[in-house]
Amino acid sequence: MSAAAATQPTAATGRRKTSVAHVRMSEGSGTITINGRPFEDYLPTLPLQSAVLAPFQTANLLNRFDLNVTVKGGGLHSQAGAIRHAVARALTGFDPELRKELKPEGFLRRDPRMKERKKAGRPGARKRFQFSKR
Repeated sequence: MSAAAATQPTAATGRRKTSVAHVRMSEGSGTITINGRPFEDYLPTLPLQSAVLAPFQTANLLNRFDLNVTVKGGGLHSQAGAIRHAVARALTGFDPELRKELKPEGFLRRDPRMKERKKAGRPGARKRFQFSKR
């Protein structure tokens, strides 16, 4: 990689359910900011934090990049999944060789599961009103 490409911030987008995360990654000391708030404040539990850091741990690049994240929609779990997806994409944009490590772990795959819409004439997506034979 050239020196100019390494200093340039890498941007990527990740999605899960209705959450969309935009990540700007640049080389630094490992500072993560999500929607203008510190990483530990925005994602208060350890499982959520480790989900976001998992691509860095797999690639052995922990505390090497600064992240500026903007995330919208969904809940905290969905947002953590979207951030993880975006981080993995940004890492492959930084170094395409990392794809070999991240792809088998499933970090580059968008989770397609969504909430199913409510259908007309029914109380929910799949539930039916009570059937009475007589």
